[in-house]
Amino acid sequence: MVATAPRLDADKLRADFAVFDELVNGKPVAFLDSAASTQKPRQVLDAMREFYEHSYANVHRGVYTLAERATAGYEGAREKVRAFVNAPSNREVIFTRSATEALNLIAYAWGLDNLGPGDVVVITELEHHANFVPWQFMAKRTGAQFVNIPIDDLGELQLDALDGIAARGNVKVVANNLVSNTLGTINPVEKLAEWAHAQGAIMVVDAAQAAPHLQIDVQALGCDFLAFSSHKLCGPSGAGALWGRRELLEEMQPFNLGGEMIRSVALDRTSWNELPYKFEAGTPAIAEAYGFGVALDYISEIGLEAIAAHEHELVVQTMDALAEIPGIRVFGPPADRRTGIVSFDVENVHPHDVAQILNWEGVAVRAGHHCTQPLMTRLGVAATTRASFYVYSIPEDVERLIQGLMKVKETFGV
Repeated sequence: MVATAPRLDADKLRADFAVFDELVNGKPVAFLDSAASTQKPRQVLDAMREFYEHSYANVHRGVYTLAERATAGYEGAREKVRAFVNAPSNREVIFTRSATEALNLIAYAWGLDNLGPGDVVVITELEHHANFVPWQFMAKRTGAQFVNIPIDDLGELQLDALDGIAARGNVKVVANNLVSNTLGTINPVEKLAEWAHAQGAIMVVDAAQAAPHLQIDVQALGCDFLAFSSHKLCGPSGAGALWGRRELLEEMQPFNLGGEMIRSVALDRTSWNELPYKFEAGTPAIAEAYGFGVALDYISEIGLEAIAAHEHELVVQTMDALAEIPGIRVFGPPADRRTGIVSFDVENVHPHDVAQILNWEGVAVRAGHHCTQPLMTRLGVAATTRASFYVYSIPEDVERLIQGLMKVKETFGV
């Protein structure tokens, strides 16, 4: 018996998103910028409104009914995050404002006490600035070396460079995104984690671009820290999550200081709260964390396997169509080694001009360096145009993208 791959009905799902009822420049919107941030379904928005209206109070401290409801909603979302990444304990799940804050938390709270001269911090040419700049900054601050794993012309990591990197010093941390936000490249994190641990290093994974599209299991990945955000998987902005191995989190100093992360305070000393609250200073984004959990339910019900298959079909459609247009260069690996992202360059037309003309046609794409300037340097361009897909993307969106690009070429005579 042959098992059939699960499928999603994007046309049906679009009914959950009010934006697709609107016209942009007189045309229905073809939203192809989900890699930057996703649209929000009514289920998430309604749940957050309901929470604000009937279950809102500050969490953990109050013993009255509203506070107990709020705490249950907030901590319930933490359990959903734990299950989503298959973490061993919800005490290892820390709510942050974003994946960026989560990565900075690791760089400061772990890096300051564990890096020094002679140590090596390893990143890759594919990193988003959020997983590049904090480690670059921390290496300079502590005197550690800052070394990158290069990529080949397809935008995939050259792992044969690892032996040379190991010879440069004491490798202490390896930081890599699971999926490139610019190229969609799916990186071999399991192999990198195994190599990092053989060097005595920790493995830090930026999963912001992976979590909405791929099944994540922190135990199978073998990483030590993993960060992702709510807004890229149909949840609200202002909420992110960090998972870390408990033994490492226990050893780390706090990142922010103030209410909730305190156990006791006296004039001469302060002691820290237990995990995860040691890293959650102040009033958190309570309703946003709750909405994060609702979004995880929404995505999980659709199914990550179905999402990946749907995006793959759209990527194949897009790459095949772009290959037929002279003067367009597509960056990154083949369709079967990437998620739902296609970055490209139109010869002799700046990406911003491409995006502007596409906008006139109601097609929303992202143009720029995508917070990956070192990668742009490696690709030999200042910027690219990026189309990215999600659960509500449909083949007609791709057709409109291609029609818009023909308009670009006609407008600029290229």
